[in-house]
Amino acid sequence: MKNKLLIFLFINLILQGCAGVASKGIFGTGVSVAFDPRTVGTQVDDSIMQKNLSARILLIDKKYLLKVKTKVLDGRIFLTGKVDNPEEKLKLTKLAWETNGVRSVRNDIKIKEDFNFKQSAKDILITSQLKTAMIFNENIKATNYQIDTYKKKIYIYGIALTSNEKDLVIGEAKEILDVENVITSIILVDDLRIQKD
Repeated sequence: MKNKLLIFLFINLILQGCAGVASKGIFGTGVSVAFDPRTVGTQVDDSIMQKNLSARILLIDKKYLLKVKTKVLDGRIFLTGKVDNPEEKLKLTKLAWETNGVRSVRNDIKIKEDFNFKQSAKDILITSQLKTAMIFNENIKATNYQIDTYKKKIYIYGIALTSNEKDLVIGEAKEILDVENVITSIILVDDLRIQKD
């Protein structure tokens, strides 16, 4: 089991390296501050909300450090990952709603199943293929998106500058081989409550 985990982490490290180092903003939110359509104040608020929520989740149990991911965009909280039972999923949802400044919560946390190395490797490959396709598409601002893949289902979170860009991102995801479903939470710049001038 340890060997499988080490191999999985090694493959993950190699494939995730394809995303590039410029995908983190100064607050580590996954969106470059210079290209983010949100105001700096909104970015700071979102970053504080995300760090606050992550810290409170870790206070519940340290196992969530690797099992649950959080993303905050314009006061909207997105949860992904895997937990052992439905009660944990409900507890994390409740915790997200208790965060100061939250506007909505989208919970895409899955109930944990037995580890499947082949499936995990395939999910990592799908994520890397989509990140690469988005980087090479000149009409997509790839740094504005976060991508997670679980059981051949792609979860895309981010901010699109136009509805055309949103459609392009979804189209790129659907073109990847073996993808069963594309679940998006893409916010248009026009829908943000406060925008840059």
